[in-house]
Amino acid sequence: MGTVFQKYPKEKRAFINPEDFTKQNSLFPELCVSTFSEGVINKFASLNSVEIISHLYTANGSVPIYRIIYKDTPIAFYLSKVGAPACVAGIEEIIALGAKKVVLFGSCGILERSADDKIIIPTSAVRDEGTSYHYLERANEVYADKNSIRKIVSCLEKCGYSYIQGKTWTTDAIYRETESVIAERKEMGCLCVEMECAAALAVTQFRGIPFAQFLYGADNLDSTEWEPRDLTEYGLSNAEKYLALAFECVIAL
Repeated sequence: MGTVFQKYPKEKRAFINPEDFTKQNSLFPELCVSTFSEGVINKFASLNSVEIISHLYTANGSVPIYRIIYKDTPIAFYLSKVGAPACVAGIEEIIALGAKKVVLFGSCGILERSADDKIIIPTSAVRDEGTSYHYLERANEVYADKNSIRKIVSCLEKCGYSYIQGKTWTTDAIYRETESVIAERKEMGCLCVEMECAAALAVTQFRGIPFAQFLYGADNLDSTEWEPRDLTEYGLSNAEKYLALAFECVIAL
């Protein structure tokens, strides 16, 4: 890859760091969950037992961070922004606030029908985005922690969810998923495509934070024509049950 990504910055500290303006909060839960569906977040945020404990601030506006007591365990949850850079900025800041374990989940495009109607547990992600190269040495893929995968698998089995483990393709350009590139990624063994997993794996490995992600299918690309399916609802149909599953997973992590 003859690009600027070939030169990985070795410094642990940057010129601007998340802890420079995001101060650690001793009351912030060690366990944190995030997803990309505003509808799912808002539904849980409306529960009587949920409270706002902090905010993430950007030029796009503020994002509330909520706390819920789930099975006698305090858990923070918040809305992640779509796309690797914005998603990773949020993860950086919740770690600076005090998160010690993170579970992320969201919808994806299906590349292989064997993954349809199953929870997908990424074992690795093809790094077809830019953010991860600022956190890890260059490579085609970033691999998920095997211990985290084992714990998530155990949690899914306990909760009765069917699942499949495999590779995901993280891309920056949703409107440049061409037929030739889709064919190439399928040849590489990718089950699905999304926009954040490689970067989320990279930042949490860089920061030494236990992390896991799971995905569920929205649109289908394993066909002669694109099938939007649930993508038109932004992955919301039946997805609220996955937030409760994410709470189970982060406790298991």
